Amino acid sequence: MNDIKDSNDIRFLVDTFYSNALIDPVIGPVFKAAAFSLERHIPVMVSFWETILLDVVTYKGNPMLKHIALNKEVPLHGEHFDQWMKIWETTVRTHFEGPVADNAISRASSIGQLMQYKIKQSSSL
Repeated sequence: MNDIKDSNDIRFLVDTFYSNALIDPVIGPVFKAAAFSLERHIPVMVSFWETILLDVVTYKGNPMLKHIALNKEVPLHGEHFDQWMKIWETTVRTHFEGPVADNAISRASSIGQLMQYKIKQSSSL
């Protein structure tokens, strides 16, 4: 297996992740209940991960604010983040290995933990 090396790898990773996540019994319903277009969401996620993992700055946005807003529409719970992470890690480990792949997992974990904290903070306001 190779490491994640370019935007094609990121696109494959994101596409593969979402094809698994959308049919997952835990987080699939969250995606289906949320008012978002997968056709628009995938390129944003590719840009997000490309910026994080490859230092190619193509993403401009605030994922924290988007998820805080999503939580008001579709409540997000710890089990959603845990399952997201499980699917993400399995997807990465199944298709890639190396330092960038390891970083994809550790950064996703950190982002998920921070998101949960920020969502919890915003809910108590």
